[in-house]
Amino acid sequence: MYADLDRVADHDPHAITDEPNDAGVVIPAIDRDEGHHLVFTKRADHLEEHPGQMSFPGGGREPEDSDILATALREGNEEIGLRPEEADVVGRLDDIRTITEYAVTPFVARVTDREYDPDDSEVAEVVALPLAGFVDPDNHEHERRTHPHYGEILIHYFHVDGYTVWGATGRIVVQLLEMTTDWRAPARADTDVA
Repeated sequence: MYADLDRVADHDPHAITDEPNDAGVVIPAIDRDEGHHLVFTKRADHLEEHPGQMSFPGGGREPEDSDILATALREGNEEIGLRPEEADVVGRLDDIRTITEYAVTPFVARVTDREYDPDDSEVAEVVALPLAGFVDPDNHEHERRTHPHYGEILIHYFHVDGYTVWGATGRIVVQLLEMTTDWRAPARADTDVA
């Protein structure tokens, strides 16, 4: 299955400017004969925030970063060895808000199909998962939760090839799928928190 990534290029993204922290992530898309695959990291178990969870390469903005895209590309290089010149950035999705008070800006990029090298201090594993697995309704579930500050939120879980993608990363995947494929999430709460 292939995503229509050109739709991302035409998207006018919503920015979040009222969180105390900014982060940028790269959504690396690999083009294979059987369809697009997305590159994820499995976060190291010893990390304080979100240990063991699946995420896209990325992280918090540093003072030396010229903009949030520079943050995403720097972090992609640090975490998996994705060189900035390898990332053909198509465009960006809407910012998302996290419960850890970050505004996360996701950038979609076509990347080289090669083996990427995880930074062992942050990343336990680098995995390319097929887009087809995310649009399979048997691989998706969701639940509503009540957050003490943000109210009702909807959590998406994607179970693909033995990995579970959820939380902020799951919310980003929902946005990507709805923009670039015919897949639609079930009815959800009005919230931009993951």
